[in-house]
Amino acid sequence: MEYAPDTALIVVDVQNDFADPAGSLSVSGAPAILPILNAEVASALSAGATVVYTQDWHPPTTPHFAKDGGIWPVHCLADSWGSDFHPDLVVDGDVVRKGVGGEDGFSGFSVADPQSGQRQDTELHSLLRDHGIQRLVIGGLATDYCVRATALDAIDRGFETVVLTNAIAGVDRAAGDSERALEEMQAAGVRLVRAG
Repeated sequence: MEYAPDTALIVVDVQNDFADPAGSLSVSGAPAILPILNAEVASALSAGATVVYTQDWHPPTTPHFAKDGGIWPVHCLADSWGSDFHPDLVVDGDVVRKGVGGEDGFSGFSVADPQSGQRQDTELHSLLRDHGIQRLVIGGLATDYCVRATALDAIDRGFETVVLTNAIAGVDRAAGDSERALEEMQAAGVRLVRAG
């Protein structure tokens, strides 16, 4: 993957609750993507590209969680071990937090009220525009949720978008969810590329 000053690497939700086997919503295969992501971060920074990290950051009570009527186990509580970035991830860039007010925060670009569905932007889009970014390279967790939503939002907002297929891993609540997410992203105009 070639980086340039008009490119941003978006590292999606590589947090303990997703990336560590002890996490409450642990994603199988997540540890294997860490060295790939770190190599991409180094390449991006050496080329003068921007690196941005998204981070789930939930309050203790939210309709997003199963205990409050949603479908997900409690995860990524603000200021908890689960919400911290995985210790093996190189973090060297801006951080965009999502779900802070209890919203569904799948996309790095926007959050949705879990009851009304009303969407609200995060600061990601304006941050990228301030840096003159035209092209996005995306990796992280999870393929079928936050990577998918971020990539589709990026296309909708006019960014040339690449997803690194060996720097992502999926939840696969239903068999084949990750494969379907990749097909959906590709159909929307996302380029699927293998890093390295």
